[in-house]
Amino acid sequence: MTDAFDERHVVVTGGTGALGAAVSERLLAAGATCHIPVFDRAELERCPFRDHPRARFTEGLDLGNDAAVAAYYASLPQLWASIHCAGGFAMAGIADTAAADLEAQWRLNAATCFLCCREAIRRFRDAGAGGRLVNVAARPALEPRTGAGMTAYTMAKAAVAALTEALAEEVASEDIWVNAVAPSILDSPANREAMPDADHSAWASLDAVAETVFFLASPTNRATRGGVVPVYGRT
Repeated sequence: MTDAFDERHVVVTGGTGALGAAVSERLLAAGATCHIPVFDRAELERCPFRDHPRARFTEGLDLGNDAAVAAYYASLPQLWASIHCAGGFAMAGIADTAAADLEAQWRLNAATCFLCCREAIRRFRDAGAGGRLVNVAARPALEPRTGAGMTAYTMAKAAVAALTEALAEEVASEDIWVNAVAPSILDSPANREAMPDADHSAWASLDAVAETVFFLASPTNRATRGGVVPVYGRT
């Protein structure tokens, strides 16, 4: 399946972050042209594939801005898939969460996902050739009790899971498959730094989660839709 994405264009939001970069590298290895919006220039400067000829970066794009997202997707070639790794995390109990904090989590996780799904659907419909959407939820979206102490984040990721299931049904007749992954703790540099004494081998590796995303977004996926797939490792 090394050439599964030859001549196919794929959006990867958050494509220079930990999971997004692993997804982008997997897609590039399979022949895809990856369109990657970048908000944090520092991430781009650290990106190992920033000079790859099929990696197309757009800097300064606010994925929570309705008009900006619409203009971005309208500027792209015919899309095969849109993968939404962009988001943000906040650990705080409810008493320490202001309305602005809740709004920030909603905007970073749920609103960006919604807007990108909407615009990708519009592009898929223009082409009339189906497509693939893959969102990134989280374990607390499926098991809300695990979201204790991070309720704003849990609410936002639960919205991503609900969006995935509802939208999958809405567009199934158009051969547009919509799915999501729901990671537990990812084995990322940031998580290792935050939890140095944890059993890192029990966490889901970035490459393993990226492989799940790859399948859901690929032409090989001819039937799976409406799934919010747990990718927990051994945690």
